[in-house]
Amino acid sequence: MRVLWILGLVLILASCKITRKTTSAASGYANYQENLKPSLPVYPDYRAQMSANPSLIESSASTEAIDDQLSQVQTRLISKNKSEPYFSGFSVLVYSGIDREKAFKTRDELAMNFPDLAPEMQYEQPRYLVKVGKYAHKIEAQKSFSEVKAQFPTARIIQDRFQREEFKTVNELN
Repeated sequence: MRVLWILGLVLILASCKITRKTTSAASGYANYQENLKPSLPVYPDYRAQMSANPSLIESSASTEAIDDQLSQVQTRLISKNKSEPYFSGFSVLVYSGIDREKAFKTRDELAMNFPDLAPEMQYEQPRYLVKVGKYAHKIEAQKSFSEVKAQFPTARIIQDRFQREEFKTVNELN
Protein backbone atom coordinates (compact mmCIF):
# COMPACT_ATOMS: atom_id res chain seq x y z
CA MET A 1 0.00 0.00 0.00
CA ARG A 2 2.85 2.28 0.83
CA VAL A 3 4.32 1.60 -2.59
CA LEU A 4 1.07 2.70 -4.23
CA TRP A 5 1.15 5.96 -2.29
CA ILE A 6 4.69 6.65 -3.36
CA LEU A 7 3.91 5.71 -6.96
CA GLY A 8 0.83 7.99 -6.94
CA LEU A 9 2.83 10.87 -5.49
CA VAL A 10 5.54 10.43 -8.11
CA LEU A 11 2.91 10.44 -10.89
CA ILE A 12 1.28 13.59 -9.56
CA LEU A 13 4.59 15.40 -9.30
CA ALA A 14 5.71 14.21 -12.73
CA SER A 15 2.48 15.38 -14.35
CA CYS A 16 2.72 18.88 -12.93
CA LYS A 17 4.31 21.27 -15.35
CA ILE A 18 6.93 23.66 -14.21
CA THR A 19 5.97 27.06 -15.55
CA ARG A 20 8.42 29.69 -16.43
CA LYS A 21 7.99 33.12 -17.86
CA THR A 22 8.48 33.35 -21.63
CA THR A 23 9.37 36.45 -23.51
CA SER A 24 7.89 37.17 -26.89
CA ALA A 25 9.64 40.44 -27.46
CA ALA A 26 11.62 41.12 -30.60
CA SER A 27 14.81 40.92 -28.60
CA GLY A 28 14.28 37.17 -28.32
CA TYR A 29 14.70 36.85 -32.10
CA ALA A 30 17.63 39.21 -32.42
CA ASN A 31 20.15 36.38 -32.95
CA TYR A 32 17.96 34.32 -35.30
CA GLN A 33 19.64 33.38 -38.59
CA GLU A 34 18.48 31.28 -41.49
CA ASN A 35 20.42 30.43 -44.63
CA LEU A 36 18.10 30.31 -47.64
CA LYS A 37 20.83 30.42 -50.26
CA PRO A 38 20.66 26.68 -51.16
CA SER A 39 16.91 26.90 -51.89
CA LEU A 40 17.02 30.08 -54.01
CA PRO A 41 17.18 29.81 -57.81
CA VAL A 42 20.42 30.80 -59.50
CA TYR A 43 20.27 32.88 -62.66
CA PRO A 44 23.23 33.39 -64.97
CA ASP A 45 24.67 36.85 -65.34
CA TYR A 46 23.70 37.82 -68.89
CA ARG A 47 25.54 41.12 -68.77
CA ALA A 48 28.84 39.27 -68.60
CA GLN A 49 27.83 37.00 -71.50
CA MET A 50 26.67 39.95 -73.63
CA SER A 51 29.85 41.90 -73.07
CA ALA A 52 31.95 38.80 -73.86
CA ASN A 53 30.07 38.09 -77.12
CA PRO A 54 28.84 41.29 -78.91
CA SER A 55 27.19 39.29 -81.72
CA LEU A 56 24.45 38.28 -79.25
CA ILE A 57 23.42 41.92 -78.88
CA GLU A 58 22.91 42.37 -82.62
CA SER A 59 20.89 39.17 -83.03
CA SER A 60 18.59 39.90 -80.08
CA ALA A 61 17.65 43.41 -81.21
CA SER A 62 14.44 43.57 -83.23
CA THR A 63 14.88 45.36 -86.53
CA GLU A 64 11.49 44.51 -88.00
CA ALA A 65 8.45 46.49 -86.89
CA ILE A 66 5.41 44.51 -85.88
CA ASP A 67 2.89 47.14 -86.96
CA ASP A 68 1.93 45.12 -90.05
CA GLN A 69 1.30 42.01 -87.98
CA LEU A 70 -0.78 43.96 -85.46
CA SER A 71 -2.90 45.55 -88.18
CA GLN A 72 -3.52 42.11 -89.73
CA VAL A 73 -4.66 40.71 -86.39
CA GLN A 74 -6.84 43.77 -85.82
CA THR A 75 -8.42 43.40 -89.28
CA ARG A 76 -9.16 39.72 -88.61
CA LEU A 77 -10.79 40.53 -85.26
CA ILE A 78 -12.93 43.29 -86.76
CA SER A 79 -14.14 41.06 -89.60
CA LYS A 80 -14.87 38.22 -87.15
CA ASN A 81 -16.87 40.53 -84.88
CA LYS A 82 -18.83 41.96 -87.81
CA SER A 83 -19.72 38.46 -89.02
CA GLU A 84 -21.56 37.69 -85.77
CA PRO A 85 -25.18 38.87 -85.78
CA TYR A 86 -25.33 39.69 -82.04
CA PHE A 87 -23.09 41.48 -79.59
CA SER A 88 -23.16 41.65 -75.81
CA GLY A 89 -23.51 44.93 -74.03
CA PHE A 90 -25.48 46.83 -71.42
CA SER A 91 -28.71 48.78 -71.23
CA VAL A 92 -30.67 50.58 -68.53
CA LEU A 93 -33.73 48.63 -67.42
CA VAL A 94 -36.34 51.12 -66.26
CA TYR A 95 -39.36 48.85 -65.83
CA SER A 96 -39.84 45.10 -65.56
CA GLY A 97 -43.23 43.69 -64.70
CA ILE A 98 -46.43 42.04 -65.86
CA ASP A 99 -48.60 45.18 -65.90
CA ARG A 100 -48.95 46.19 -69.56
CA GLU A 101 -50.50 49.59 -68.83
CA LYS A 102 -47.69 50.51 -66.43
CA ALA A 103 -45.11 49.48 -69.04
CA PHE A 104 -46.69 51.73 -71.68
CA LYS A 105 -47.01 54.56 -69.15
CA THR A 106 -43.33 54.21 -68.19
CA ARG A 107 -42.26 54.21 -71.85
CA ASP A 108 -44.33 57.35 -72.56
CA GLU A 109 -42.97 59.15 -69.47
CA LEU A 110 -39.42 58.31 -70.54
CA ALA A 111 -40.02 59.61 -74.06
CA MET A 112 -41.58 62.81 -72.73
CA ASN A 113 -39.05 63.58 -69.96
CA PHE A 114 -35.91 62.32 -71.73
CA PRO A 115 -36.31 63.03 -75.46
CA ASP A 116 -32.63 62.27 -76.17
CA LEU A 117 -33.06 58.71 -74.86
CA ALA A 118 -35.01 56.32 -77.06
CA PRO A 119 -37.00 53.99 -74.79
CA GLU A 120 -37.60 50.51 -76.12
CA MET A 121 -40.30 48.16 -74.89
CA GLN A 122 -39.97 44.38 -75.14
CA TYR A 123 -42.26 41.57 -74.16
CA GLU A 124 -40.63 38.45 -72.76
CA GLN A 125 -43.42 36.24 -71.56
CA PRO A 126 -44.79 36.87 -68.93
CA ARG A 127 -43.23 40.30 -68.38
CA TYR A 128 -42.79 43.63 -70.09
CA LEU A 129 -39.38 45.31 -70.19
CA VAL A 130 -38.76 49.00 -70.79
CA LYS A 131 -35.10 49.64 -71.63
CA VAL A 132 -32.99 52.61 -72.59
CA GLY A 133 -29.83 52.52 -74.70
CA LYS A 134 -27.50 49.99 -76.25
CA TYR A 135 -24.04 50.34 -74.76
CA ALA A 136 -20.95 48.23 -75.36
CA HIS A 137 -19.48 49.01 -71.91
CA LYS A 138 -21.10 49.45 -68.52
CA ILE A 139 -19.43 52.81 -67.95
CA GLU A 140 -21.19 54.19 -71.04
CA ALA A 141 -24.59 53.25 -69.58
CA GLN A 142 -23.78 55.09 -66.36
CA LYS A 143 -24.75 58.54 -67.73
CA SER A 144 -28.21 57.46 -68.86
CA PHE A 145 -28.67 55.50 -65.64
CA SER A 146 -27.89 58.52 -63.46
CA GLU A 147 -30.34 60.70 -65.43
CA VAL A 148 -33.17 58.18 -65.27
CA LYS A 149 -32.54 57.05 -61.68
CA ALA A 150 -33.81 60.34 -60.21
CA GLN A 151 -37.29 59.86 -61.69
CA PHE A 152 -37.38 56.03 -61.78
CA PRO A 153 -35.72 54.74 -58.60
CA THR A 154 -36.06 51.06 -59.60
CA ALA A 155 -33.94 51.53 -62.73
CA ARG A 156 -30.77 49.48 -63.01
CA ILE A 157 -28.03 48.60 -65.50
CA ILE A 158 -28.34 45.11 -66.95
CA GLN A 159 -26.40 42.93 -69.37
CA ASP A 160 -28.09 42.60 -72.73
CA ARG A 161 -27.58 41.18 -76.22
CA PHE A 162 -28.20 43.34 -79.25
CA GLN A 163 -28.65 42.50 -82.91
CA ARG A 164 -26.33 44.36 -85.26
CA GLU A 165 -27.98 46.75 -87.72
CA GLU A 166 -26.43 44.93 -90.70
CA PHE A 167 -28.30 41.72 -89.77
CA LYS A 168 -31.76 43.19 -89.27
CA THR A 169 -34.26 42.27 -91.95
CA VAL A 170 -36.21 44.82 -93.98
CA ASN A 171 -39.37 44.13 -91.94
CA GLU A 172 -37.62 44.83 -88.64
CA LEU A 173 -36.23 48.16 -89.88
CA ASN A 174 -39.67 49.53 -90.86
